Amino acid sequence: MEVAPRPGETAPALQQTLRFLTCGSVDDGKSTLIGRLLYEANTLLEDQLATLERESRRLGSRAGELDFALLVDGLEAEREQGITIDVAYRFFATPRRRFIVADTPGHEQYTRNMVTGASTADLAVILVDARKGVLTQTRRHAYLARLLGIGAAVLAVNKMDLVGFSRATFERIRADFAAFGARIGLADISAIPVVATEGDNVCQRSARMSWYEGPPLLRLLEDAPLPDVAAAAPLRLPVQWVNRPHADFRGFAGQIARGTARPGDAVRILPGGRESRIARILGPDGELDLAVAPQSVTLTLASEVDVGRGDLIVAAESPAQVASQFEATLVWLHEEPLLQGRTYLMKLGTRTVAATVAPLKHKINVNTLEQLPAERLELNDVGVCELELDRAIAFEPYAVSRALGGFILIDRLSNGTVGAGLINFALRRSENVHWQALDVDRQLRARQKGQRACVLWLTGLSGAGKSTIANLVEKALAAQGRHTYLLDGDNVRHGLNKDLGFTAQDRVENIRRIAEVSRLMVDAGLIVLVSFISPFRSERRMARALFAPGEFFEVFVDTPLAEAERRDVKGLYRKARRGELKNFTGIDSPYEAPEAAEMRIDTTQLSAAAAAQQIVAFLEAHKVTLPP
Repeated sequence: MEVAPRPGETAPALQQTLRFLTCGSVDDGKSTLIGRLLYEANTLLEDQLATLERESRRLGSRAGELDFALLVDGLEAEREQGITIDVAYRFFATPRRRFIVADTPGHEQYTRNMVTGASTADLAVILVDARKGVLTQTRRHAYLARLLGIGAAVLAVNKMDLVGFSRATFERIRADFAAFGARIGLADISAIPVVATEGDNVCQRSARMSWYEGPPLLRLLEDAPLPDVAAAAPLRLPVQWVNRPHADFRGFAGQIARGTARPGDAVRILPGGRESRIARILGPDGELDLAVAPQSVTLTLASEVDVGRGDLIVAAESPAQVASQFEATLVWLHEEPLLQGRTYLMKLGTRTVAATVAPLKHKINVNTLEQLPAERLELNDVGVCELELDRAIAFEPYAVSRALGGFILIDRLSNGTVGAGLINFALRRSENVHWQALDVDRQLRARQKGQRACVLWLTGLSGAGKSTIANLVEKALAAQGRHTYLLDGDNVRHGLNKDLGFTAQDRVENIRRIAEVSRLMVDAGLIVLVSFISPFRSERRMARALFAPGEFFEVFVDTPLAEAERRDVKGLYRKARRGELKNFTGIDSPYEAPEAAEMRIDTTQLSAAAAAQQIVAFLEAHKVTLPP
């Protein structure tokens, strides 16, 4: 697409580059196809050919003949096993077009890597083994490709030599895939029979399949429509970096996601809403009078406004949306399941916020597209959920903008990516529910009580002594005239949490509710004692994040499992050992001990009374029981 410049402007040259990926089930020949394409398109250097010949003799699967998959499979494990594990990106060009291809793995356990490759692709080449036809993984990859915004696909029916170049087999597979494509909205499908190992219909028409009258794969790729760079759309520039080399310059750097920018254009900074005008546009080679998506530029503004990494610079007359609650579609990418109610980090563009999954509406069967009720998502599951963020963000639905509607979820403990998601739309309550300003705040309420409000969070195994110790601490504080409240794990299950069981997702929701109640009580100026097993570090970290520094103290009541079982006042461990009590912490459900608790109480060395005295002394040392 060409951008019409205004008089005196120079339109930037847009790169005619098609990004595509290869996907499909395992061992369908994806890497071989790409390797053959690179070879036949004469894109390989002499040293690459020499290496390919040497590696084919050493590791190849074709009895000394060139094994083209080795051109793409770069990991040693890939070469040894003859499979693709990681995403391999390759650049090549023909006289007509430049290409970036992502060769993605077919194994179900590496679906996350396929999602990575599809997230930036414009077209999918979906391979099918002619002997096997359309498989579950074929459908999964096609569904994910469409979900991630890919609207065009090439169905490459590979290994046609192993079915006698049968036209009937090809037509059956094409019809099967076309029917599924129609159901997922993938209507632009070109089907082609190929033999990747020999090059049939890769770059040249195959004489062995004269019944196929269409173009070879390379011609299909050269003729595929290029994506619209959305230059005519309103400006959207996520701020990646604030460039401040000296006191006289402040620039805001990032890649334009949509639209154009010109000096003098009125802009708005989201989510805050401040407005200014573009003063200058700086590119790699100097000052510009026009910048167009997807250029990377630095903008300076005409007025001093607060702009930081994660903010979105948009056209003032047509801003993006701002919200804190969404419906989203999630692809779960981790062995540990997604639990509704658990809080993760959400990274959208250059902004990172905390996001809680609540609720999980349903998951999707990728074979039948049926919506199934679910309370969790397992590895490779696709589901629809609601997300609640800890603050509002600027966004656009994924259907409008990949860059501003696509996100990843990150585990707060491991910092690993666990899910990929697409914003469908903002929830109406996100716009209608606002914080009400109050004149009496927590500091005033705490001063009235002559103390500093905080949460004392006691965690440990059942039978560790948490409730006993918390009760003694509260008695001691009450004797001092302090204002307290004790939230006990058993007691709240008679009311607030009586609808929850003891599955992992119910435990997550149990702690989420108690953390929110604790925050309200701290806001009331109270010293809150929480006595809960709270077995998962992630939820304890979520609870801590709700409070200001110095308001949350984690106390690990450390009792070995054997000692807790020996005490077993309520007989719970005996029931769990007999299998009468499922999901019991320490027996068939894990307990994740704190790694950096403010206090550790060893109940094999201290009595409950001595432990309570230590906690009271700790609160005094931290000036909790002194007037603020």
